[in-house]
Amino acid sequence: MTTSPLRPQVIALYKQLAYLGREYPLGYENFFRPRLKSAFMKKRDLTDEEEIKKSIALGEYVCKELETLYYLRKYRAMRRRYVN
Repeated sequence: MTTSPLRPQVIALYKQLAYLGREYPLGYENFFRPRLKSAFMKKRDLTDEEEIKKSIALGEYVCKELETLYYLRKYRAMRRRYVN
């Protein structure tokens, strides 16, 4: 079994998503973490570098979406406190 040069990127992406998932509204232990693990386990047999890069790009997109979700949640909370 050969190791891909993209392996460190995949591991870093997993760690980043796991870190971001701690604040997920539906819960980390019972919702986010099992889905994150299953998503990565589905793609563990990929060998084509282009497919791996596409999956990494999708994961980075999900990271950005999560950051946006958290930003909007904080913005709405601040707005409720000070506008109303």
